[in-house]
Amino acid sequence: MITIRPFANSDAKALVEIYRHSVTEIGPNAYNPEQVAVWAKLLPTPERFIEIMTDGRFSLVAVDDNDQVVAFGDVEADGHIGFLYALPDFAGKGIVTKLYDALEAHARKQDIGKLYSEASEFAKSFLLKQGFGVVERRDFEVAGVPIHNYAVEKRLRAPR
Repeated sequence: MITIRPFANSDAKALVEIYRHSVTEIGPNAYNPEQVAVWAKLLPTPERFIEIMTDGRFSLVAVDDNDQVVAFGDVEADGHIGFLYALPDFAGKGIVTKLYDALEAHARKQDIGKLYSEASEFAKSFLLKQGFGVVERRDFEVAGVPIHNYAVEKRLRAPR
């Protein structure tokens, strides 16, 4: 059984591994080896994950029966989703949907008007199923390597 709970500092090492496995194992489905390598180099350290996930954003993890983290996500006060990652073995099994639903429920409780993110090819497919729309494809370079993602957003309420 999967449980969604708040991020704890002790989860940081697991987040590093989830990010690494997700990028290096799922990334090659849409990105070339050079792009995957440069994306993987953006991996935060455990200390950096603690800083990020405790900076005021709403940060959640999905854990198995042994309290092992298998997925994680966050939503910032302005509706930005910075992370939504799962171990490859858990992708496509409804766990990320459960995690996302908890993030969206929190955003709605906070009266956040829209959710938005920069989504990889894989994340874009998932987020489109959650009601997001693509704003634009973003082509850029990381360490001289051309790569792309998508600006995506989902309105949670009408603008004021």
